[in-house]
Amino acid sequence: QVQLVESGGGLVQAGGSLRLSCVASRSIVSTDTMGWYRRAPGKERELVAVTSSGGSTVYADSVKGRFTISRDNAKNTVDLQMNSLKPEDTAVYYCNYRRWGEKNYWGQGTQVTVSS
Repeated sequence: QVQLVESGGGLVQAGGSLRLSCVASRSIVSTDTMGWYRRAPGKERELVAVTSSGGSTVYADSVKGRFTISRDNAKNTVDLQMNSLKPEDTAVYYCNYRRWGEKNYWGQGTQVTVSS
């Protein structure tokens, strides 16, 4: 079992920045996939950004150029730097971890609220 603990959510005004962090309870290897998803009120959970083997990254179109995902395998962490936040970024953000052949793991979620 892998535990994921998120931190860094909060309330910010539009145009502001927040940094989310997630630490995993196991040693991360370069072939593991780590990422961030979000669920806005009344909507399905959606991908925000993921980083996988070789450092490749994928971003949702809605956050490209504003959000940056980074990982530190030595510290078992994945961070999400969020700049130029918009009210539509308001959601619960979830850390996700996957290793090939194993199940998906999710964090408990952290609330991000962007006021206009």
